[in-house]
Amino acid sequence: MKKKILKSKKPKNAKRAKKIQKMKKAVKPKKVVELKVKKIHQKRVVKPKPASVSKLLVFLNAQYAKLHREYENYFWLSYMGDQTVTKAMNEALAKRDAFRADANLYSTVCEACKKAKGSSKKKLATWKLFFEKFQTPPALLVLKKTIAELESKIRTLHATQKEGYTDPKTGTFVEASSVKMRTMMRTHPDEPIRKACFEAKEKLSLSALMDYVTLIGLRNEYARGLGFEDFYAYKISTDEGMTKAELFSLFGDIYEKTKYAFDDIRKMEEKMPGLRKPWNFGYMISGDFTKEEDPYFQFDDALLAWGRSFSALGIDYRGGKLTLDLLDRKGKWNNGFCHYPDIIHYKNGKRTPASSNFTCNVVFGQVGSGAQGLNTLFHEGGHAADRLNSIQTESCLNTEYPPASTAWAETHSMFLDTVSSSIEWKTRYAKNEKGEVYPFDLYERKVRKIHPLIATDLMGIIFVSDYEREIYETVDLNEEKVLEIAKRMFAKYFDRSEESVYVLSVPHIYSSDSSAAYHGYGLAELSLSQWREYFYNKYGYIVDNREVGKEMTEVWKLGSSKTFKEFVKIATSKPLTADAYIRSVTKSLHDMITDAKRKMLIMEKVPEYTKPVQLNAKIQMVHGTKMICDNKKSFEEMAERYGKWLRTQKGK
Repeated sequence: MKKKILKSKKPKNAKRAKKIQKMKKAVKPKKVVELKVKKIHQKRVVKPKPASVSKLLVFLNAQYAKLHREYENYFWLSYMGDQTVTKAMNEALAKRDAFRADANLYSTVCEACKKAKGSSKKKLATWKLFFEKFQTPPALLVLKKTIAELESKIRTLHATQKEGYTDPKTGTFVEASSVKMRTMMRTHPDEPIRKACFEAKEKLSLSALMDYVTLIGLRNEYARGLGFEDFYAYKISTDEGMTKAELFSLFGDIYEKTKYAFDDIRKMEEKMPGLRKPWNFGYMISGDFTKEEDPYFQFDDALLAWGRSFSALGIDYRGGKLTLDLLDRKGKWNNGFCHYPDIIHYKNGKRTPASSNFTCNVVFGQVGSGAQGLNTLFHEGGHAADRLNSIQTESCLNTEYPPASTAWAETHSMFLDTVSSSIEWKTRYAKNEKGEVYPFDLYERKVRKIHPLIATDLMGIIFVSDYEREIYETVDLNEEKVLEIAKRMFAKYFDRSEESVYVLSVPHIYSSDSSAAYHGYGLAELSLSQWREYFYNKYGYIVDNREVGKEMTEVWKLGSSKTFKEFVKIATSKPLTADAYIRSVTKSLHDMITDAKRKMLIMEKVPEYTKPVQLNAKIQMVHGTKMICDNKKSFEEMAERYGKWLRTQKGK
C-alpha cells in the first residue's frame, strides 16, 4: 500500500495539479479578489463611530463576545459530529476574523487611545494590541476562508471514513474507531491483532494526504502575506511571542540531554525481543500494568473522584456552566478539547459568568478507558478553571485565542492532570470495587520497569513540533516529501525498529488553530515542572492543598493579560528554564521511589475531603444532542445517574 502511494502516476499528478490550480484561483485572480473583498467589506461594515470611549468599549466587548459565541456554538456541533452546520460554522468564523482584522476599528481604537486617560486608556491599549495581532489585508481574509473550507473538508473526511482493521486470522474486517485501535495497541495480548491495528491506522493516516499538502501551501501563503517566513514562524510569534530559533534551541538542548534513554531501551530489547516494534512497544512496556491498574480507574467512578479532588483544592468555576460529552462515537472529533462559547464579559459593570464545553473519546468498558477519561476530566477541567476564573473586563482577554498563550493554557491543564497521575492522588482517590486503594507495590513495580523511558517523556511533543517546522520550511512540498519527513522524524524521536507515518494521524496538524502549536505542550511541561517544584518546596504537598488552589486562582484571574514568560515568573518567582523538568525526568530510580514514599508520608497528615462536592458551576453531562443528567440536585446525584447511564452503554 505504501509503494502505491509513493509511486508517481500521471493521472494522479494531473488531478492534483488541477485541484491545486482550482484552490489558487480562489485567491489570485484580481477580479475574483476584488469581488470577494467587496463582499467582505459589505459584511464588515462597522457601526457608526461611537461618540465616547465608554461606548466604544461597550461596543467592542459586546460585539466580540457575540461573534465568538456564534462561531463556538457551531464549532461544538460540528466537532461533535453534526456536519450539516459546517458551512454555517465557516461563515461565522469569517465574520469573527473580519472583526479582528478590521482596519477601521483598529484606527478608531488608536485614535481613542491617544485621548483616553486612566483605566479607559489601559483597556483601549488592550484592544489596540489585540487588533495589531490580527490586522490582515482583505485578500488574505479570502485566502483564510479558503483554508477554513479545506480544513472542514478534511475533518469531514476523517469523521466519516470507514475505520477498523482486518482480522489476521479470519481475514474479515472488524469495525473499530481510531481511538479504540490505539488503545488496543497498548492492551491487546495478541501481537497479530496489535499489528493489524497499527497497519490500519497507518493507512487511515494517508487518507487526506493530497489535501494536506495543498493546505500547507495555502497556510504558508497566508503567513507570508503577513510578513512571516512561513506559517510556523507566524504561529509561534503570534501565540507565544517567540521565534523558531528560540524554541528549537530549547528543545534541541532537551533532546541532547535525554536521548541517552534510547540506548537503555535497546538494552531492554535484548531481554524483550520485539520491544521496539511500534505495535509492541506500549503493550510490552505497560500493557500488563494497564490491565492491573484498570480496576482502580473505572470510568463510572471518575466523575465523583474529579469533583471531590477539585473541591479539595478549592477550585471554583465562579457560577459558570460546564457541558461534558465524554464517550466515543462515529463522526465525533477524535481528540479531547475544551472551548468556551460564552466568555467572561462585563455588562453595566457586572461580571457575566462564562461557559465551557469539553470532550474526550472514552470507549466505555475497554481496558484503559477509565484512566483516559479521568485524565480528560482533570486536563480539560483545568482549562475550564483557567478561563472561567478570569476577572478581566475586556472580552478579548478571556478566550482561548491570541493574545492567549497556548503554552500557558496547557500549563494549567497539564498541571492538573499530573495531580491525578501522582502517587499521592492514586493512593487516596483511586479505588477498586472493594474500596481498596491503589497499592504502592503496583506503583513501585511499574516505575522499576518504565524508569529507562521516563527521560523520553518530551520526545513525542518535540517530534510533532519538529516535523511541522520542517514541513512548513520545505520548498516545493509534495506527498513524497511529507512521507519522508514523517518517517525520518519518527525514527529520530522514537527509535523504533519499523518506520511509521504516525504523525499524520495527529489531529492538531489539520486545524490552523492547533497546527504549529504543539510546542505549547512542551513549553507547558517545562513550566508545570517548575511550578510543581515551587509548590513542593513551599508547601510539601499538592494534592488536596487549598493553598495551591488559591495561588492558581490568582493567576487565572489575570486572563490573557500577560505573556507566557511573564506568567511563569509571576507563578513561580523565577524565569522559565528547563532545569526543573530535566531534574524530574533524569532522577535516579532510587531517588524516585524514595521521593514517592516521602510524599505519601506527608499526605497521611492531610485530612481527606469528605464534604459535598462544591465547584460553583452548572454542569450537564451529554452524549451528542442527548442530555443525560445535570447537577441541579447535587453533584453526587448527577455522578450516580451518569454512572448508571454509562453501564447501559457498555459494548455499544
